[in-house]
Amino acid sequence: MARIRTVKPDLFVNERVAACSVTAVVTYIGLFTQSDDHGRHRDNPAIIAGLLWPLRAEHTPVHVEEDLQQLADGGLICRYSGCDGKRYLHITGWYEHQKIDRPSQSRLPVCVAHHGDKRCGPCKGICVEAGASPQGGLAETSSNHRRAFDPSPAPSAGLPGDRTAALPVPGNGQPADREASGGQGKEAAGQGRIGEVSSNVHRGFDEASTSGSRILDPGSSSPTGRTAPGATTAADLLAGYVTSCAQRPPGDVLGHLGRLLKKLLAEGIAVEHIRAGLARYAEIQGHPSRLPSLVNDAMNACVPAQAASRTGTAHQAWTNPTDAVVAYAEEL
Repeated sequence: MARIRTVKPDLFVNERVAACSVTAVVTYIGLFTQSDDHGRHRDNPAIIAGLLWPLRAEHTPVHVEEDLQQLADGGLICRYSGCDGKRYLHITGWYEHQKIDRPSQSRLPVCVAHHGDKRCGPCKGICVEAGASPQGGLAETSSNHRRAFDPSPAPSAGLPGDRTAALPVPGNGQPADREASGGQGKEAAGQGRIGEVSSNVHRGFDEASTSGSRILDPGSSSPTGRTAPGATTAADLLAGYVTSCAQRPPGDVLGHLGRLLKKLLAEGIAVEHIRAGLARYAEIQGHPSRLPSLVNDAMNACVPAQAASRTGTAHQAWTNPTDAVVAYAEEL
């Protein structure tokens, strides 16, 4: 959830900020409003582009990744891996420049390199090592004696299913557990050890545990399935148009063109027709609403040969008759 933050005047005379591009500075200031009360946020360019650049179709997640890399190179943010295996970032000067009244607890992992003493969201305290399970190591020996079994049980003289046959019997004929419990007639619960090895195959816990949903993260930087790999997108077409212009067009024009390009691609129109219409628009310019008509011209342009093939008659150019008297005898 976005929050109201403060921007100090010193930001605009900071040399590290001045070394970044203008879009990187806008992304940096936008992260103030989207980070939690401890300056942490998901390190996902697609998510950040949707939050900070929703009306700028030309500023894609690829450009946001460039912004984040500039900010990281300048030391303005730190990009790290959380204890849950996902990527996160935090603003390095957060605690010095942002004063939060009654900050809420962070739900995100902490950066152990800079804020190892701070509270980690998944660990509910001091963060464990990066990459370890925030719920505690599962490979440690279980303290529940009722589930422990003897890997090398003593041979039993009774039937395989008879558990009492595996228990040592002292001189008074009572099982060892009863004697150890003070000689009472009732056996202490959970004190006996199962003699045979269970046939149930236990799951291995050697692999790293990952908390949360098993569904793939929709905000990951890998392809999400919405667009086939290598397919031309509206952003690609718009970037080609911007490259062909002598100067960058206004943002409203680019935004309008971006929406029209998305509609044309959604209708299934071939990319080459859209490129041809966009190239024609780059020549004549004008209002962006002219683009669909120019694409239609590229799709349905009829040349004489194509028109003749449709009607079945070839077009013949007009030539003057060699003998005008014979040609126009009746009319003369």
